[in-house]
Amino acid sequence: MNSVAIFWVQLFMSCVVFGIISAWYVWPSLTKLSRTSALIPLLWVHVFRYVGMTLLVAGMVDPKLPNDFLSSAAYGDFLEAALALASIFALRGNWRGAVSLVWVTNTWGFADLLNGVRGVLQLNVPSFNLATFWYIYTFYAPAVIVSHLMIFGVLIKSKSWKK
Repeated sequence: MNSVAIFWVQLFMSCVVFGIISAWYVWPSLTKLSRTSALIPLLWVHVFRYVGMTLLVAGMVDPKLPNDFLSSAAYGDFLEAALALASIFALRGNWRGAVSLVWVTNTWGFADLLNGVRGVLQLNVPSFNLATFWYIYTFYAPAVIVSHLMIFGVLIKSKSWKK
């Protein structure tokens, strides 16, 4: 199996594993909490997206990767990290617009993630030397995907969720 196939197998398996863990353990636990208390741990997953800035560090990934792709991914992740942290503070502070901020944060983060996937596919990113960033794509990104979906689930079911 070549490295590109291994990349996609690992990414897929991480999505499956995180999905199972979430369905069996995380979601049932979250449904016992208030909407605010359920959203906060899911948002913490996104606060660490600042790690994406590593793409801008010289020598960390293949220099043949286009700067536009690297900058878009790095700054998009950094903005999502900042929005997620702001959302956590807003929820914990019981701010009036907290849930709206979570909607903006999760919509932005998910759109940024989809844009990143588009770039990964267009450029065939797994064929480049990703060094340790390989693990970000194949382990952390699937956790981010599952978390985004769970946040949307909590937000959409908010009428039936505990207040």
